[in-house]
Amino acid sequence: MPLPVTRLRRWFAAAAILMIAIVAGMYFYARWRVSKVVHQVPAKLGLNIQQTAEGFAISKSEQGRTQFTVSASKAVQFKQGGRAELHNVKIVVYGKDSSRFDRIAGDDFEYDPASGNVTAKGRVFIDLEANPEGLKSSDQTPPPATNKPIHVETEGLVFNKDTGDGSVSGKVVFQTPDAMGSAVGAQYVSKTGALTLRSQVEVKVSQPRQYRITADHGAIQKGPRTIVLNGARLTRFGQELKADEAKFYLRADNTVERILADGDVEGVFRGTSTARSKSDHAEMLLTGNRNQLTQAVLTGNVQLATEGAEPAQAYAGRATLHFGVGQVIETVHAEDGVRLEQQKQGTDATATTPSSASSSAAANQRTIEMTAPAMDFLLKNGKVLQSATTSGPPQIALTQGGSQKTIITADKFTASFTEKNRLSLLHGEPNSKIVSSQPGQADRVSTSPVLEVAFQPQGGISTVTQSRGLTYVSGTQRAFAERGTYTEADQTLVLTGSPRVVDGGMSTTAQIVRFNRVTGDVVADGNVKSTYSDLKPQPDGALLATSDPIHVVSRSMTAHRSSAVAVYSGNARLWQNSNVVEAPTIEFDRDHRSLVAKGSAAQPVKTVLVQTDSKGKATPVTVTSELLTYLDTDRKIFLTGGVTAKGADATMTSRLMTVFLAARGPCKDGNCPASAGATTQLDKIVAENDVAIIEAARRATGQRLVYTAADDKYVLTGGPPCIFDAEHGKITGDSLTFYRHDDRVLVEGKSTSPAVTRTQVAR
Repeated sequence: MPLPVTRLRRWFAAAAILMIAIVAGMYFYARWRVSKVVHQVPAKLGLNIQQTAEGFAISKSEQGRTQFTVSASKAVQFKQGGRAELHNVKIVVYGKDSSRFDRIAGDDFEYDPASGNVTAKGRVFIDLEANPEGLKSSDQTPPPATNKPIHVETEGLVFNKDTGDGSVSGKVVFQTPDAMGSAVGAQYVSKTGALTLRSQVEVKVSQPRQYRITADHGAIQKGPRTIVLNGARLTRFGQELKADEAKFYLRADNTVERILADGDVEGVFRGTSTARSKSDHAEMLLTGNRNQLTQAVLTGNVQLATEGAEPAQAYAGRATLHFGVGQVIETVHAEDGVRLEQQKQGTDATATTPSSASSSAAANQRTIEMTAPAMDFLLKNGKVLQSATTSGPPQIALTQGGSQKTIITADKFTASFTEKNRLSLLHGEPNSKIVSSQPGQADRVSTSPVLEVAFQPQGGISTVTQSRGLTYVSGTQRAFAERGTYTEADQTLVLTGSPRVVDGGMSTTAQIVRFNRVTGDVVADGNVKSTYSDLKPQPDGALLATSDPIHVVSRSMTAHRSSAVAVYSGNARLWQNSNVVEAPTIEFDRDHRSLVAKGSAAQPVKTVLVQTDSKGKATPVTVTSELLTYLDTDRKIFLTGGVTAKGADATMTSRLMTVFLAARGPCKDGNCPASAGATTQLDKIVAENDVAIIEAARRATGQRLVYTAADDKYVLTGGPPCIFDAEHGKITGDSLTFYRHDDRVLVEGKSTSPAVTRTQVAR
């Protein structure tokens, strides 16, 4: 954000030029002394009066040093009223220690003894010149020619010998090698040493750059030595500065020690963008004979604002500016409720009407606000912000569209800036915290010991990195990791360092977790492990019906929060107790306890079930296929693509297969039915298309098979079905029913397709 306070130093230094007006009082002082020389008895004053070719000359010396000389071509005294006139007057004032060489000249002066006034009848010309080497030179030695005097010109000067006061009603003009100025009306009071510039005070400075200082009126006082300007204003190309009152405190050598500005201290700086500053008070401290500004203190409602496409504002109760070599700002200390605010107006190319464009712009508007009890700024070349450090609990608030708001806090912030004074990087620690809020949604909160925020060059956040232990909470969702990096462009939080995500009883760990903070979707990669807990038992369910945790492992996972569906890819394995599904890809619906497992001929889906015979003996059945679909409330497993079901002594194959599972049933008083155990029991299998049953001594084929586990019975139809074994040969019919436990076979036929038995004869 631009901080054009560096330009203030030129105002502070330039305003000091007005102190030269104080030397005008020296002229009045000299005239007062001259008037006494002319109109009092020279002997009483110890004056030396000499008649010259031009008229006469008057001088006064003390301790061997000449204090001043007065020469005139003629002095005329009128009897009526006792008035006297001096013509072609020239005055040189050396000072008590010969440190001055001030020259005053005028054509005509008049003295009125009745009023005590000495009045200049025409223009008066004054050259004010310091001569610090006067003590080292002989008496009345002029200073070297390199000295640059201050020229003062006025007319109608009135000086009263009795009061020592002087005044000018007309215009007073003064000029230095670097500046020229004027005022209308001036008054000097000798008792207080106060010089008042009555109105229209103006100074034009040409070096090193042109600028103009004006004031409604001003006052210069000796005790204390001050210059006060009321309604002070400075203008130069692209700059305007003003204050209700500006007071300059002078040292003994007339250099400015400090400046106080009070009342609506304002500045306007125009360039590529317009900046405005404002405060109730300002105090500037200066040093050296060139009035070098060292420190400026702004107090009371301190404000700084920049205009343009991305306006920015700064506020504080107090700001202290420190200046280095060349009066360049090096540091700024702001305190008492510091606030920085920057706005960025977004655009929407889809808006087609002014109203839609306006609403779209409002929705895309972004505001960044940084607050702290105190901030310290480090500047480069007096105009480029390098860094900012907060003291006390700071906060950054980011608002988008007026509704979405993000609050960033930490015990301390350290910020760095771009060459265009925009935030580049923000470091916060310890106890960093980010809270994102939006109406109708749960707050998204992340905490960590260390925070790093990177900003885009054009404004706005680029990335946020939290490290040394991140915790993220959004409603029921929680995430934990050693490090997390959030990207504003896709609103994704990437977790590394033992990341873990918990949501509604689902806990996932992986090497890397990508978390979308808007949708809540999670993408995990590398050694993915998920556990679904807090499950309620489903009496009508089967494969995934108990309250025991469901576990899933894979290489990667994508979980969609809105649908509660997670897709596990790469050697995926899902299990609950002893029920296991393995596949290249498993899609699991947590809310409905359903799954879709996908494989291929080379990498089929594998499922392990339990078959219980009439004697209660349970044996595992391994089912493989290219696709498996299961919904726990239906207790049906749909299998397609090269299906194979392999038991202890039989194998069944087909293209399509539906496996019906037995309901677990409810548990009462701690007693559960057999079907409610940890294993899932097979109830029935329906196989279709190219069905084959293979046992140790026989093989059966057909197009449809219905197997019931309760009686271990196979009913084979379509094809027509047939059974072949080494002992009985081949049997065909319209329907074949056989029992695996006792090898009985029932053959049914029709008149159109009678049963046929071919017996194998041993040779």
